[in-house]
Amino acid sequence: MRKPFMSLFISTAAVFNAMASTPHPNILLICIDDLRPELASFGADYIHSPNIDRLAEAGRPFFHHYVNAPSCGPSRCTLLTGRYGAAGNNALFLRATAFEKDPDAIPPSMPEWFRKNGYTTVSVGKVSHHPGGRGGPDWNDDAAIELPNAWDRHLMPCGKWETPKGAMHGLANGEVRKKAGDMDVFQSLEGPDTIYPDGLIADEGMKQLAELVKADKPFFLAIGLIKPHLPFGAPQKYLDLYAGIELPPVPHPEKPDGITTWHGSGEFMNYNRWEKDPRTDEQFSENVRRHYAACVSYADKHVGDIIARLKQTGADKNTIIVVWGDHGWHLGEHSIWGKHSLFEEALLSPLIIQFPDIGKPGIPSDAVVETLDLFPTLCVLSKVPMPEFVQGVSLVPMLENPDAPGHSALGYKQDTFTLRTAQYRIIQHKDGNIELYDHATPEGETRNIAAENPALVAELIEKLNVKKP
Repeated sequence: MRKPFMSLFISTAAVFNAMASTPHPNILLICIDDLRPELASFGADYIHSPNIDRLAEAGRPFFHHYVNAPSCGPSRCTLLTGRYGAAGNNALFLRATAFEKDPDAIPPSMPEWFRKNGYTTVSVGKVSHHPGGRGGPDWNDDAAIELPNAWDRHLMPCGKWETPKGAMHGLANGEVRKKAGDMDVFQSLEGPDTIYPDGLIADEGMKQLAELVKADKPFFLAIGLIKPHLPFGAPQKYLDLYAGIELPPVPHPEKPDGITTWHGSGEFMNYNRWEKDPRTDEQFSENVRRHYAACVSYADKHVGDIIARLKQTGADKNTIIVVWGDHGWHLGEHSIWGKHSLFEEALLSPLIIQFPDIGKPGIPSDAVVETLDLFPTLCVLSKVPMPEFVQGVSLVPMLENPDAPGHSALGYKQDTFTLRTAQYRIIQHKDGNIELYDHATPEGETRNIAAENPALVAELIEKLNVKKP
């Protein structure tokens, strides 16, 4: 069991001077669902993502940020609690049930911690697993809260989609998913941003931002955008950005040999695909990738609008901005279309942290870091007391110096665990099978080298076991 991180108020004067305009700076956290590093600032130069790219130029992009689980629920549970947790999508509700039985036995969540320390906390959209943070049949039951005591307000504007559950998998103009097979896997229709749910989420987020700025308290505002989550739907103008653009080939598109966490892309395949399969139909594969890219550009537009509104209020001069992707997504690599594997493509996601006068802005960090590290990082930057229960480490050293070293990153899926170091990824299956990949070689995660490296396997398994929850 990894021991909880106890204290990390070690920082140079530069970081604290940059945030010294008031006792506690504001926090703006923007969560983007299913966003792999498909951004120009992260090397995908064919992607139109100018707003996130500008934020990367003004802050610190982390090129080797890994989530702790390749699925929405457990990844967000780790983000919001600062602790490793259950691997399933019900991770937050399991925590909430335990909280009901014995509140004193459950450490505060990140927003609850900031709320206890004088912040007004507001979430809009998909921040926890369900948009709006509630359970029940339509995810709008006030008696079933994913994060008890966390938010002063947790909102989900639903518009024509009527319920958070309807909006989560909604397509244009109020179309909701009743059966995945009856809903198109991608779509682009003419119209304003609000014909898809994220337009409403961004508008409500900017409304809440304006109200929070007026108050005489620091705020923790989290805004969660749904796209590019399936189905891939965005207004036509975002798909038009990719007309005539040649997409790069999909690397290592072959199904891997041996025992791996490969899967049959069930979430994707359940949608209406017009009897086409991107694993065998190259033209359809390109169409899927263009619609995913359109959704990325649609999300980028909302990020730009939100940050522009922050600047209009003047609060940007005392606000920490975080853009976080909740996990990666395979677009054909390893013959997978989706998440839910423990390969690099499912666990690597973008992370950008920006605040006024950050040192060496725009220089990326190549350090291996994990989502677990955001809670302690925000405590240090905001000068909020560091809780004893968080299990991550502060990223302030990388914010001061982009060349600062990182650490290993733990990931898990059910009873299978992985550890990513700067050079290697090791995966330990429940039945004892081991995958070991060397990222310093051209083969990367296409050649399992475990059998010929028993000493290295033993060393990495020992490190993995130390970090296991």
